[in-house]
Amino acid sequence: MASQFSRVEVMSGMGKVADFMGKLSSGENVKQLIKLGVSGITIYNNVIGCGVQHGLPEYALEPKNLAIQLLPKSVVTIICETEKVDELVEFLKLELYTGHIGDGKIFVSDIQNIIRVRTGEEGIDALKKSAID
Repeated sequence: MASQFSRVEVMSGMGKVADFMGKLSSGENVKQLIKLGVSGITIYNNVIGCGVQHGLPEYALEPKNLAIQLLPKSVVTIICETEKVDELVEFLKLELYTGHIGDGKIFVSDIQNIIRVRTGEEGIDALKKSAID
């Protein structure tokens, strides 16, 4: 059986994620995320990492046995219904795109189940406002 839920994680530069968070705070992107079935979002700031350029600027020469430079990054985690993943990914790609190295990567993985610890609700019910609230 295919998974009903997916985890969509974005790993990108802190500035790009800060801009995205600013749009969320001002309400610009909230309506679109609600339309896509997103009921929650988690953002981790101050993580470090690098991509295929090993942390070098895009104008640097081809790395030849240079040490990896870990750069400040942010990670955005969103859990949504699998049927809405493609739309969510397209939305995120538009929001984060600059065309330069460091725009980030989007990872999509299956979620087997979701359980709200406080109420015991599972599946889609765990993503929605609880019936007992």
